[in-house]
Amino acid sequence: MPEYLSPGVYVEEVNAGPRPIEGVSTSTAGFVGATERGPTEARLVTSWSDFLRWYGGYVPDVSYLPHAIQGFFDNGGQRCFVARVVGDQAGTAVGSIGTLNVFASGHGTWGNKIMVKVSDASQVGRPWSRVSILYFKNPPAPADFVDPTSSKPEDLANPKRREPDVLEVFDNLTHLGGASNNVATVLNASSRLVRVEWSGAAQKLPNQDFAALATQGNDGAALTAAEYIGDLSKPVDKLTGLAALESIDEISLLSVPDEVRQGLSTITDEVINQCERLHDRFGIISTTQGQSDAGHVARPGRDTSYAGFYYPWIEIFDTSINDTRLIPPSGHVTGIFARTDIERGVHKAPANEIVRGARDIEFPVPKGVQDILNPKGINCIRDFRPSLRGIRLWGARTLSSDGQWKYVNVRRLFLFVEESIDEGTQWVVFEPNDEPTWAAVRRSISNFLERVWRSGALFGATKEEAFFVKCDRTTMTQDDIDNGRLVCLIGICPVKPAEFVIFRISQKTAEAQA
Repeated sequence: MPEYLSPGVYVEEVNAGPRPIEGVSTSTAGFVGATERGPTEARLVTSWSDFLRWYGGYVPDVSYLPHAIQGFFDNGGQRCFVARVVGDQAGTAVGSIGTLNVFASGHGTWGNKIMVKVSDASQVGRPWSRVSILYFKNPPAPADFVDPTSSKPEDLANPKRREPDVLEVFDNLTHLGGASNNVATVLNASSRLVRVEWSGAAQKLPNQDFAALATQGNDGAALTAAEYIGDLSKPVDKLTGLAALESIDEISLLSVPDEVRQGLSTITDEVINQCERLHDRFGIISTTQGQSDAGHVARPGRDTSYAGFYYPWIEIFDTSINDTRLIPPSGHVTGIFARTDIERGVHKAPANEIVRGARDIEFPVPKGVQDILNPKGINCIRDFRPSLRGIRLWGARTLSSDGQWKYVNVRRLFLFVEESIDEGTQWVVFEPNDEPTWAAVRRSISNFLERVWRSGALFGATKEEAFFVKCDRTTMTQDDIDNGRLVCLIGICPVKPAEFVIFRISQKTAEAQA
């Protein structure tokens, strides 16, 4: 209670009405895989061009991740977290400029291809520096190197001049601490290629021509499932792979495109394990290549409602080889999930949607084949181009044998509702466990579920038919109250997809009409 100890006017703010519950995002994905370059801590990526800036392009025969990320954004995805993986004992390239140590932003031999130049700043009259950082995916030989930042006529016309794959230029930098243009502050905040730190007293950077970082960067041992899975026992800032994505609450879709590679099949179980453990995300699982026998498609052995399985592979155009390539469909499917959530809502089944970027599919899937696969929970990608409807995702089932959870959108609707209520009712903890609190909980949750119902996510002509919320003496005993337990019972009626659309048509005769 507020204290009123002396005469006067008191103005107070009083909370009125129920605490609102905001629906959580359902379209943010998490991806794990190998890339050309970049950091190993999980990072948010918001476009294909953003991915290219941080992680580079395709890495054929090494990882399907870049193709999956492109497919995700092509199909409507807007946000994803990427966890780059590297081999065991991988090393980071490092160099120095005076007392400033320069590190590649991530492990791998790619860091050995970074070059740094320091010159006078464009702002004259100040002891400032200009730092240029170059990266060549295939660096020129030292004898052939021509400064690609030079504007001298002889350098511009030199036939050996090559533009770098990445060029970063930071001008008017100072070594003085606390300045907004401090070299360490600017580079660590803005460079996608390097990280820096002072090894001694900060001092003005000495000018130097382009110099490569020391060749300490290495890729380590061949990748195994352990690198993709990661180690949850490590400190949070050292987590990699799936472990790095575990603590990112925004993720609601999870995919590891390289799970289909030989020797990496245990990753699939770990994707499902994380989804089941956290209850806030859904796994997108792909078939392995070459599953041409529809009667024996090797789906995961797990019975789970927290993942969907997709078949067959799709053919896309790979600009790195100027030809088509077969890839697992998980990235494109994850994009379709995100697109459907954004355009229609999580209650809409992510199916009967065009797979953007797919040129063809690995095997034709006619209706007779899907008659076999669909009851097994294998979601098919089918070619409807003969009827001018394109290549479409044509299935919306989970890997669960439980009829209550056989549809992807039903499971994901519950994930959305559960996570939203969980995050929106944290204020209840340590509140008095009595009637006013129970009434506040009922109002908050009921208002949220009414919005969900009005969006078309719940079945029922009235809100009473669509959901109920109980939090009173009927949902908890005196023992529950004495032991600090507030129990709220919630029931929702999800809409289910019209998987089989049946029109029964008969002839209408005059006699029948009479």
